[in-house]
Amino acid sequence: MKTQTVNISFSDELLKDIDAVSQEEARTRSEFIREAARAYIARKRVWKGIFQSAAKHVKSLGLKENDIGAAIANHRNKKG
Repeated sequence: MKTQTVNISFSDELLKDIDAVSQEEARTRSEFIREAARAYIARKRVWKGIFQSAAKHVKSLGLKENDIGAAIANHRNKKG
């Protein structure tokens, strides 16, 4: 795996938090920050998929943006 070195600025408080968690997990700062970046990217991909799926479902139902609130309220009323 080819790597590149980058410079990133952190506030003193955030850097203290990063160092504390890194030490708790016996990781280097770099390992911790790489894992945090991977987790963030994975979470963004999951949410993007959720929103894309929801958009397709909304379109298949023929709903418009203004209809969403009413559809949610209707669904909740049926459950309760």
